[in-house]
Amino acid sequence: MGLALGCLQVEQSTVAIKEVFGKYDDVLEPGFHCVPWFFGTQIAGYLSLRVQQLDVHCETKTKDNVFVTVVASIQYRALAEKAVDAFYKLSNTREQIQAYVFDVIRACVPKMDLDSSFEQKKEIARAVEEELEKAMSAYGYEIVQTLIVDIEPDERVKTAMNEINAAARLRVAANEKAEAEKILQIKKAEGDAESKYLAGLGIARQRQAIVDGLRDSVLAFSENVPGTSSKDVMDMVLVTQYFDTLKEIGASSKSNSVFVPHGPGAVRDIASQCRDGLLQGSMGRS
Repeated sequence: MGLALGCLQVEQSTVAIKEVFGKYDDVLEPGFHCVPWFFGTQIAGYLSLRVQQLDVHCETKTKDNVFVTVVASIQYRALAEKAVDAFYKLSNTREQIQAYVFDVIRACVPKMDLDSSFEQKKEIARAVEEELEKAMSAYGYEIVQTLIVDIEPDERVKTAMNEINAAARLRVAANEKAEAEKILQIKKAEGDAESKYLAGLGIARQRQAIVDGLRDSVLAFSENVPGTSSKDVMDMVLVTQYFDTLKEIGASSKSNSVFVPHGPGAVRDIASQCRDGLLQGSMGRS
């Protein structure tokens, strides 16, 4: 009805392109306008000034021959002061932007290996934005923002990368575990060495105490029993210890068996030695 009466309303963030008999005449800003169609005036179309977004999926390969899909997000808008260029110079803006994105990505990514492409996403986005800004400004469009939102390698490459990462982590874990076991073994060996050293000191002190006790016993016995020598006293002490040892073995409640070289001859020798010692002591007293 409005067009039939020559009236037109242009929405906010939109401009209308007015033509007269098919020739460009004016850009209509948002608001109310009179368009006398009966004088050959018509609206050729509308142009949105809002920021639009285009997601581009570009397949390429890296320097180390890994095929990846780069996902770029392009945010752009038409400039009001260049609305005529934006409306008349391009028939398909989105395809034009996509072609430039493909060209830049397929020129940049093959110079990087796979790991570098993930690390240098900002550099790729900057190269795409600079090229688009330079090309699209001639057509009345402004590039607001360019983002590389994803780099997707082939599934088999992803699996291989995950396996490499898992193997590296397992290797680190194995090294840490081995290092911990090494520390435990070293500490255990140091503890054993310290324990044996202290045990040796205890045994040495025990033997020293035994020697000191035997020496005192021999001296005391020799003084109280005239005529006995230190050898006689030592023989008596050894025989006594021998029988004490046999008594302890016999009285033990454990089931272990201990074999001690023993026989009638040995007992006879020990008895003769004891008797000779006592006789020698008696003769010395008489």
